[in-house]
Amino acid sequence: MIVSDIIYGDYNVDHVLAELIMSKPVQKLKGIHQGGASYLVNEEWNVTRYEHSVGVMLLIKKLGGSIEEQIAGLLHDVSHTAFSHVIDFVLENKEEDYHEKIYQKVIIDSEIPCILKKHGYDYKDILFNESKWTLLEQPAPELCADRVDYTLR
Repeated sequence: MIVSDIIYGDYNVDHVLAELIMSKPVQKLKGIHQGGASYLVNEEWNVTRYEHSVGVMLLIKKLGGSIEEQIAGLLHDVSHTAFSHVIDFVLENKEEDYHEKIYQKVIIDSEIPCILKKHGYDYKDILFNESKWTLLEQPAPELCADRVDYTLR
């Protein structure tokens, strides 16, 4: 499968990534805006969590990250809800981490574990310990694929 991105260009991705991209949790991200409701104020701020997640995956690939880290990058935002972090405001969640609190449940209740198992991967090992990834997540002020892609978009 060829994946095209406005920032990183065209890439041929592994079969497991192609199948994950077509999964319901990843496709749902096409309707979730990166900046929450800000696109309602300025329609040019119209980046979706889908574009960002695919971008993070491609950036990790471009930087030489493993297929496992690319999977983690693609799936890191699948638990975001409509309007993104606006839900934290609505629920008065000062930590702004509602999507992180529901992440494991979203993964487990989806087809993602079956897709990964079919390709020989353990979803828990890849998705439930992001501290092992050196490109995907790093505490600020360190650079990481998530923050770099977010900034570029």
